[in-house]
Amino acid sequence: MTSRSKSRGGKAPGGNAPGGKPQRGIALIEALVAILIFSFGVLGLIALEASAVNFAVDSEDRNRAALFASDVASAMWTAGSVDWIGNAQLAALNNNVWQVNINNPTTTGLTNGTLNFTAVTAKSTDITITWRPPARAATSSNSTLTTRVILP
Repeated sequence: MTSRSKSRGGKAPGGNAPGGKPQRGIALIEALVAILIFSFGVLGLIALEASAVNFAVDSEDRNRAALFASDVASAMWTAGSVDWIGNAQLAALNNNVWQVNINNPTTTGLTNGTLNFTAVTAKSTDITITWRPPARAATSSNSTLTTRVILP
Protein backbone atom coordinates (compact mmCIF):
# COMPACT_ATOMS: atom_id res chain seq x y z
CA MET A 1 0.00 0.00 0.00
CA THR A 2 1.52 3.30 -1.05
CA SER A 3 0.80 6.68 0.42
CA ARG A 4 -0.63 7.80 -2.91
CA SER A 5 -3.49 5.31 -2.98
CA LYS A 6 -4.68 5.91 0.58
CA SER A 7 -4.60 8.96 2.75
CA ARG A 8 -5.29 9.40 6.40
CA GLY A 9 -8.83 8.66 7.63
CA GLY A 10 -9.47 5.76 5.27
CA LYS A 11 -10.41 7.93 2.30
CA ALA A 12 -8.80 7.81 -1.05
CA PRO A 13 -7.44 11.05 -2.50
CA GLY A 14 -10.10 13.27 -4.05
CA GLY A 15 -12.77 12.82 -1.30
CA ASN A 16 -13.93 9.36 -2.31
CA ALA A 17 -14.99 6.77 0.20
CA PRO A 18 -12.80 3.67 0.69
CA GLY A 19 -15.07 1.77 -1.74
CA GLY A 20 -14.25 4.27 -4.46
CA LYS A 21 -17.72 5.89 -4.74
CA PRO A 22 -17.85 9.68 -4.56
CA GLN A 23 -19.74 11.35 -1.69
CA ARG A 24 -21.95 14.10 -3.03
CA GLY A 25 -24.76 16.11 -1.37
CA ILE A 26 -24.07 15.14 2.25
CA ALA A 27 -23.77 18.79 3.33
CA LEU A 28 -27.03 19.59 1.54
CA ILE A 29 -28.85 16.75 3.27
CA GLU A 30 -27.46 17.83 6.65
CA ALA A 31 -28.62 21.41 5.99
CA LEU A 32 -32.11 20.24 4.98
CA VAL A 33 -32.44 18.10 8.13
CA ALA A 34 -31.31 21.05 10.26
CA ILE A 35 -33.89 23.31 8.58
CA LEU A 36 -36.59 20.67 9.15
CA ILE A 37 -35.76 20.41 12.85
CA PHE A 38 -35.66 24.20 13.18
CA SER A 39 -39.05 24.47 11.41
CA PHE A 40 -40.65 22.05 13.87
CA GLY A 41 -39.28 24.16 16.71
CA VAL A 42 -40.73 27.35 15.23
CA LEU A 43 -44.11 25.65 14.70
CA GLY A 44 -44.04 24.54 18.33
CA LEU A 45 -43.40 28.11 19.48
CA ILE A 46 -46.26 29.40 17.33
CA ALA A 47 -48.62 26.80 18.84
CA LEU A 48 -47.43 27.75 22.33
CA GLU A 49 -48.12 31.42 21.61
CA ALA A 50 -51.62 30.61 20.32
CA SER A 51 -52.48 28.61 23.43
CA ALA A 52 -51.10 31.41 25.64
CA VAL A 53 -53.43 33.89 23.92
CA ASN A 54 -56.39 31.52 24.44
CA PHE A 55 -55.54 31.16 28.13
CA ALA A 56 -55.27 34.95 28.47
CA VAL A 57 -58.72 35.45 26.90
CA ASP A 58 -60.20 32.74 29.14
CA SER A 59 -58.63 34.38 32.18
CA GLU A 60 -60.10 37.75 31.21
CA ASP A 61 -63.54 36.18 30.79
CA ARG A 62 -63.32 34.48 34.20
CA ASN A 63 -62.31 37.78 35.75
CA ARG A 64 -65.29 39.52 34.13
CA ALA A 65 -67.63 36.80 35.40
CA ALA A 66 -66.20 37.07 38.92
CA LEU A 67 -66.61 40.85 38.92
CA PHE A 68 -70.17 40.54 37.64
CA ALA A 69 -71.02 37.94 40.32
CA SER A 70 -69.44 40.20 42.94
CA ASP A 71 -71.62 43.08 41.75
CA VAL A 72 -74.74 40.92 42.03
CA ALA A 73 -73.71 39.61 45.46
CA SER A 74 -73.04 43.13 46.78
CA ALA A 75 -76.49 44.24 45.59
CA MET A 76 -78.00 41.30 47.51
CA TRP A 77 -76.05 42.25 50.63
CA THR A 78 -77.16 45.87 50.26
CA ALA A 79 -80.80 44.84 49.85
CA GLY A 80 -80.49 42.44 52.78
CA SER A 81 -82.16 39.68 50.79
CA VAL A 82 -81.26 36.93 48.34
CA ASP A 83 -84.82 36.74 47.01
CA TRP A 84 -84.28 38.09 43.47
CA ILE A 85 -88.00 37.64 42.67
CA GLY A 86 -89.83 38.76 45.83
CA ASN A 87 -87.60 41.73 46.65
CA ALA A 88 -88.65 44.61 44.37
CA GLN A 89 -85.20 46.20 44.33
CA LEU A 90 -83.45 42.94 43.32
CA ALA A 91 -86.19 42.04 40.82
CA ALA A 92 -85.75 45.42 39.10
CA LEU A 93 -81.97 44.96 39.00
CA ASN A 94 -82.36 41.42 37.66
CA ASN A 95 -84.80 42.35 34.90
CA ASN A 96 -83.43 45.74 33.87
CA VAL A 97 -79.70 45.61 34.53
CA TRP A 98 -78.21 42.18 35.16
CA GLN A 99 -79.97 40.16 32.46
CA VAL A 100 -79.27 42.91 29.92
CA ASN A 101 -75.61 43.48 30.81
CA ILE A 102 -74.54 39.85 31.22
CA ASN A 103 -74.82 39.23 27.49
CA ASN A 104 -73.14 42.49 26.42
CA PRO A 105 -69.33 42.29 26.27
CA THR A 106 -69.03 46.08 26.01
CA THR A 107 -70.56 46.62 29.48
CA THR A 108 -68.56 44.15 31.60
CA GLY A 109 -70.70 41.29 30.33
CA LEU A 110 -69.68 38.15 28.50
CA THR A 111 -70.24 36.87 25.00
CA ASN A 112 -73.19 34.45 25.03
CA GLY A 113 -73.48 35.04 28.78
CA THR A 114 -76.38 33.96 30.97
CA LEU A 115 -77.12 34.63 34.62
CA ASN A 116 -79.09 32.19 36.79
CA PHE A 117 -79.99 32.07 40.46
CA THR A 118 -80.59 28.94 42.50
CA ALA A 119 -82.07 29.30 45.97
CA VAL A 120 -80.22 27.17 48.51
CA THR A 121 -81.92 28.34 51.72
CA ALA A 122 -83.95 31.39 52.74
CA LYS A 123 -80.69 33.27 53.38
CA SER A 124 -78.45 31.87 50.65
CA THR A 125 -78.47 31.53 46.89
CA ASP A 126 -76.09 30.42 44.15
CA ILE A 127 -75.23 32.84 41.36
CA THR A 128 -74.31 30.91 38.21
CA ILE A 129 -72.82 32.67 35.21
CA THR A 130 -72.23 30.72 32.00
CA TRP A 131 -70.66 31.91 28.76
CA ARG A 132 -68.98 30.71 25.59
CA PRO A 133 -66.27 32.82 23.95
CA PRO A 134 -66.84 33.41 20.22
CA ALA A 135 -63.59 31.62 19.33
CA ARG A 136 -64.77 28.41 21.00
CA ALA A 137 -66.72 25.93 18.89
CA ALA A 138 -70.46 25.74 19.43
CA THR A 139 -70.17 22.03 20.19
CA SER A 140 -67.78 22.55 23.12
CA SER A 141 -69.00 23.06 26.66
CA ASN A 142 -69.68 26.47 28.17
CA SER A 143 -67.52 28.03 30.84
CA THR A 144 -69.24 28.37 34.20
CA LEU A 145 -68.63 30.38 37.37
CA THR A 146 -70.74 29.75 40.47
CA THR A 147 -70.73 31.95 43.56
CA ARG A 148 -72.74 31.31 46.71
CA VAL A 149 -74.14 34.28 48.64
CA ILE A 150 -74.94 33.61 52.30
CA LEU A 151 -76.53 36.38 54.32
CA PRO A 152 -76.37 36.44 58.13
